[in-house]
Amino acid sequence: MSSKKSQDLKSGFNRRDFLKVGALTGLFAGASGVASACSTPASNGRFQGKAKYIIFMVSDGMSHGTLQMADLMSRRQYGRASKWIELYEQRAVTRGLMDMTTGNSSVPDSAAAASSWGCGQRITNGNINMDDDGNAFEPILPIFKRNGRKTALVTSAEVTHATPAGFSANVARRGMQDEIADQYLEREFDVILGGGSRHFDAGVREDGRDLFAGFAEKGYKVARTKNELGQPNGFQRTFGVFTERHLPYQLDHDNTPDLVRDVPTLAELSKYALDTLKASGDGFIIQIEGARVDHAAHSMDAAGLIYDQIAFDEAIRVAWDFYERHADETLFVITTDHGNANPSLNAAGRGYNDSEPFFDRIQSFTYTNNWMMRGLNEDSSVADIIARFGTATSLDLTRDHARMLQQGLRGEFQAAYAMKARPMNVLGDLMSNYTSVAFTGSVHTADYVELAAAGPGSQTLGPITRNTDWFGLMLEAAGIEV
Repeated sequence: MSSKKSQDLKSGFNRRDFLKVGALTGLFAGASGVASACSTPASNGRFQGKAKYIIFMVSDGMSHGTLQMADLMSRRQYGRASKWIELYEQRAVTRGLMDMTTGNSSVPDSAAAASSWGCGQRITNGNINMDDDGNAFEPILPIFKRNGRKTALVTSAEVTHATPAGFSANVARRGMQDEIADQYLEREFDVILGGGSRHFDAGVREDGRDLFAGFAEKGYKVARTKNELGQPNGFQRTFGVFTERHLPYQLDHDNTPDLVRDVPTLAELSKYALDTLKASGDGFIIQIEGARVDHAAHSMDAAGLIYDQIAFDEAIRVAWDFYERHADETLFVITTDHGNANPSLNAAGRGYNDSEPFFDRIQSFTYTNNWMMRGLNEDSSVADIIARFGTATSLDLTRDHARMLQQGLRGEFQAAYAMKARPMNVLGDLMSNYTSVAFTGSVHTADYVELAAAGPGSQTLGPITRNTDWFGLMLEAAGIEV
């Protein structure tokens, strides 16, 4: 990024950028192609109560079936509804749908999707808060910081991944994660928690920069394990990354003692961040992402998907507890950036009633499909595959099914839908015979997504909202003028 553009971002929008996004501060005048029900302001464009706190939660890649199956599993295994569905049942939130179209596609990627919230622009998939000509739009976290608010990112992905970066960074390509890490250090967000140490470690980065030392020199508490993170002790800027890449899938985490000891859950990270930010006495904005729901959907991994959605739901419980204590001054949002793979519980056996026993088998799983595949390769025998499958699921894989997966591992499996010939997807489809959870594919979808909100600003929501509206809505709710 040029020095001129860097200066523009530090000091606020330049005139050109202001003209591009200025109209979004008046988003309640309506949006092209979107129902006007979301455009009615309260109190002549000013909310009666300003949002001192904004909590924006994203279950990345959550299709409607994922939300339903996590609720069903929570009821059947833990005896309670998921918090997300409970909020619907209690009518505690305003619910609608959101159109996540990007600048070049009806099917969003996470970078453009998060940027639509983060800068109010529909940009090209793969970009983060930049247009195709290299013009940068100031993201919402730096805007809040510039206006005296605290800022935080919490994720189960690498902290430099697309969704958190959409609220905070500017790069031409989402894969520029080392550059995103540099921007985090420069922009000094108050709390950053998740995975991705490789982008901060001098021994791994190509340029040899030690960003861990950089954060420490700026007075941050730097944590690499759950023990090092500890508990909040008043307000302290905190930088914590606990794995080299993404945090582990929740199911694998729960059945691996070293991970239970060293890696916090998304709910634990969310509570730490919220308690720390609250202790400052200032207002704040925080984005909390359950990232591995998306990754499990890409892998057609039903158990990984469901238990990571439940882990995200535990983070909702933490955030909702905060909301209930500060309801008059908190804008609380839960949503997703796009659907992925459209998984669902299908009828099984001889009738619809047979679906439940199939689905209940997932409760006995101890590891994800991803864990399974890490122990298999093109040289794996049928016996190896059956044994690995049994360890992860406590189920007996038939020899015919094991041979199909063996063909997939060797690149010999033929599928009518080409993407389903990939080894991981062959396993996902085979697993449907045992769980009755099936996937349409293993990629993002163009679905309208779930959206729920409560607190100042939520009263403006209608049946459908345009993704870019949220940039202006959050600024309006917080009383921040661009």
